[in-house]
Amino acid sequence: MTAYLLRRLLLVVPTLFGIILINFVIVQFAPGGPVEQVLMELRGEGQTMGRITGEGPGEVRGPAGGGGGAEGQGSSPYRGARGLDPEIVREIERAFGFDKPAHIRFLEMLRGYLTFDLGRSLFQDRPVWDLLVEKLPVSISLGLWSTLIIYLVSIPLGIRKAVRDGSRFDVWTSAAVLVGYAIPGFLFAVLLVVLFAGGTFLQWFPLRGLATPGSEEWPFWQRALDYAWHMTLPTLVMVIGGFAGLTMLTKNSFLEEINKQYVLTARAKGADERRVLYGHVFRNAMLLIISGFPAAFIGILFTGALLVEIIFSLDGLGLLGFEAAIRRDYPVMFGTLYLFTLLGLLMQIVSDFTYTLVDPRIDFEARR
Repeated sequence: MTAYLLRRLLLVVPTLFGIILINFVIVQFAPGGPVEQVLMELRGEGQTMGRITGEGPGEVRGPAGGGGGAEGQGSSPYRGARGLDPEIVREIERAFGFDKPAHIRFLEMLRGYLTFDLGRSLFQDRPVWDLLVEKLPVSISLGLWSTLIIYLVSIPLGIRKAVRDGSRFDVWTSAAVLVGYAIPGFLFAVLLVVLFAGGTFLQWFPLRGLATPGSEEWPFWQRALDYAWHMTLPTLVMVIGGFAGLTMLTKNSFLEEINKQYVLTARAKGADERRVLYGHVFRNAMLLIISGFPAAFIGILFTGALLVEIIFSLDGLGLLGFEAAIRRDYPVMFGTLYLFTLLGLLMQIVSDFTYTLVDPRIDFEARR
């Protein structure tokens, strides 16, 4: 297992490199980059450049007309540069690092990633790593609790449905699962806000953040209760949107194993139903479910929480990545991509170890 682990860890490096390279190349062809956006803001307000160069908004302005505007329009590849002094455009490019060729910027970015230096945000003027660390507790809270509850609910429910396949219990729970699968998560979130978070009816739960302002001075148990109070509705939304698929996957996996020959043999030998189900069927049926755990966790942690973060005013990684993509804040975009991809690859390795825990017969070192 040690040799297999080393091989997988070594494969993380070229895989991570390839993903970042492909995304970097694609981004180079995307219109409306950060320089373009600053130029458009500069034409409208004349304030963004002041934040970049340190000058006051009244001191940064393009020429009123004449040769400067024509020269800027003719020599600059940016549509927003029309009517601006070319020197201002070059200053913005230097401030953002776009005065260097693309391959040089890519190599500098990789050099920083080797030491986990993710650069600085172009528009927030803060280290990307600090932004990620600041937003990470929100996303971890949503992803961790949602994933745990989904698995704790879906696996027993799926096993029960498989054992009682075709019964009234199976029919009614299947209807509930289909309803949960059909209703979009954001719609369910809006419904909970209207009903329980100060909408039209009740105001039982808060609608902003993970803690009440000033709770830092409270005792630990009170802060824990306050945290659970804030997490109830967002976690419920994530669970409703994610448990349906896993429940049906668990049921189908157990049904497939229950009908196999070794189960019939165990029953013929007199083994009771509980031993057959949890001693023989469980570890074989759970392999498919465990294989999807890393993708489920990473998906819930980083991508599935965007609308939930917006509706419940939770400032997490999903909202950070979305805003970075809208504003073309490339250091934040690639920093989040680097972190997400690295965690995803490591979680795949953890999944392989979990395979061996569930079924010790699995040997990744074996070769035919």
